[in-house]
Amino acid sequence: MTAPSSPTWSQRFESALHPAIAQFNASIGFDIELLEYDLTGSVAHAKMLVKTGIISPQEGDLIVSGLETIRQEYRQGDFQPGVEAEDVHFAVERRLTELIGDGGKKLHTARSRNDQVGTDIRLYLRSQILALQDQLRQYQRALLTIAQDHVETLIPGYTHLQRAQPLSLAHHLLAYFDMAQRDWERLQDGLKRVNISPLGCGALAGTTFPIDRHYSAELLGFERVYGNSLDGVSDRDFAIEFASTASLIMVHLSRLSEEMILWASEEFGFVTLKDSCSTGSSIMPQKKNPDVPELVRGKTGRVFGHLQGLLVMMKGLPLAYNKDLQEDKEALFDTVRTVRGCLEAMTILLQEGIGFQVPRLQTAVDEDYANATDVADYLAAKGIPFREAYNLVGQVVKTSLRAGKLLRELTLEEWQAIHPAFADDIYAAITPRQVVSARNSYGGTGFEQVRQALQRAEQTLEA
Repeated sequence: MTAPSSPTWSQRFESALHPAIAQFNASIGFDIELLEYDLTGSVAHAKMLVKTGIISPQEGDLIVSGLETIRQEYRQGDFQPGVEAEDVHFAVERRLTELIGDGGKKLHTARSRNDQVGTDIRLYLRSQILALQDQLRQYQRALLTIAQDHVETLIPGYTHLQRAQPLSLAHHLLAYFDMAQRDWERLQDGLKRVNISPLGCGALAGTTFPIDRHYSAELLGFERVYGNSLDGVSDRDFAIEFASTASLIMVHLSRLSEEMILWASEEFGFVTLKDSCSTGSSIMPQKKNPDVPELVRGKTGRVFGHLQGLLVMMKGLPLAYNKDLQEDKEALFDTVRTVRGCLEAMTILLQEGIGFQVPRLQTAVDEDYANATDVADYLAAKGIPFREAYNLVGQVVKTSLRAGKLLRELTLEEWQAIHPAFADDIYAAITPRQVVSARNSYGGTGFEQVRQALQRAEQTLEA
């Protein structure tokens, strides 16, 4: 067992932590990910201390220089603090003091680890949100590129996983484009709650020093500062909101994944998997497994779990800071890594991992009764009340099934035996291409509407 570490917080303690408790208490193993954000926040804090006259310009320059030296050491792999540092904040402060002497001890003036870590997390999450938005744009571009090539490719549409009505494949893919757009917008809206500075809130009550919180916030690119110091150090709403948005991103990726898995099966055969994004079986040489969408579908629950964990962590915390809040970091870090990894993998899958089997799609569209609604619409257009037309089409389908025919294979006599309003033009009205083309209402699957939707999507990406 290692020797007990010496206390790092104050001389009020007469003995060190038990080694196991020191290990249990330490967060350096994961909050090291915040190091560069901690350095950035500390540089701004030091400059604010100089501006307000709390430390001298010379002291400020020395501190900033030392912090930037630590940044370079970290990037080069030369600064790797262990559990004895407890957390990233103490690690930086200790190394700074080693580099510049006692002047490094002045950096923590008018600041607590409580407002410090809150600042670090917001800086981290802000940068990750911007990166995620960029990834969403790449994912949307991949969807749009495929859609542009398949405006007039038809695919069966489903409700209750039963064939319903034929669709433009582009229309189907653009549904996921729009989901991703809402995700992008949710991230953008969430930035307003992330981009608030808690720096200067202190441990919970502010500080007696004449600090300028708005100046440090401006240096760090925050839009505003918390107006209540208790709220500033204890707020994690923004983290929960991000985890919720991340969960919705995963919902949408998982839904597309489920469809890709189905489409790649022998039963559907709508897509083929390319070697770059699939694996085989260890004992069945004929198989190609849809690993990417399966993993995305599986990792979705992981992100949901982090959201639930954050909610439960916060629900009973009294004001202000509590050690429970240390648990926010691993949840956030893993959520970010998981969502970014899944977005990257799904984008690659769309770009180079699948191919749509257009002949199989056409066969699937031709061999069903998905045009039954259009028969009802045909009759309604001839003045027959829709509900009556609906019931007549039920008779048409029953007749077809008994005769072992598709609707297009019924003779005109068979049609007219059900209702005299049927004429030769029924055959043109129920061809899959006409069925899709005719749905020209705004937002519908009609080819003209889909081309307009593609233009809107292009404008969204260019904006």
